[in-house]
Amino acid sequence: KQFRLWVLQVIEMDSQLMYQGAEARIYSCNFFGKPCILKERFTKKYRVAELDQKITQQRINQEVRTIARCRRHGIACPAVYHVDNEKKSIYMEHVTDGKTVRDFIHSSQQEGRDFSSLAPKIGATLAAMHDCDVIHGDLTTSNMLYCQATGKLTLIDFGLSSVSGLTEDKGVDLYVLERAILSSHPNTERFFQQVLDEYQRSSSKAASVIGKLDEVRLRGRKRTMVG
Repeated sequence: KQFRLWVLQVIEMDSQLMYQGAEARIYSCNFFGKPCILKERFTKKYRVAELDQKITQQRINQEVRTIARCRRHGIACPAVYHVDNEKKSIYMEHVTDGKTVRDFIHSSQQEGRDFSSLAPKIGATLAAMHDCDVIHGDLTTSNMLYCQATGKLTLIDFGLSSVSGLTEDKGVDLYVLERAILSSHPNTERFFQQVLDEYQRSSSKAASVIGKLDEVRLRGRKRTMVG
């Protein structure tokens, strides 16, 4: 155990802070010669300590499980190298080939390049993820990495993920992505429809999920009208 702690301390000493989100700090480091992301969840002072510890541990466990579930079903996402429950940290693969879908779409729009070929890749990936009952929970174009050279699409940041077979949860997942795409990237209504078209072609359960998406959209519009 002492050796393990020493090894992890050496890794952490070499780490560099990339950014801090609402739930965790993200560091880049080296894990036995492999580029690595260290995701360290921090204490929420506004929560009762025992409750905070329980919630944090549940989210770590869920994130690791959903990543493993996706990888078993052939969905590209970072490999988990190590979990340190004492420090509430996950060491995982640092995917360095490619850029975020957000950056790819932005640069494509600025340079006048067509990016519609990306839509089917997103649709097929999300269909596969939902077919194995994984709900991402935070689908945005910042949480997808795209390597144009290989055509590989990788899903990242499963910190709010869960396992659910409910069409409601899958519909909400798609709705979150729709709002993220339309709010971050102008004139992408057709692009998102292409994502849904491929989702429907790739999943045998798509009809009920798309139906639920329409219900969620209606609820969203009602909330906007009410204010």
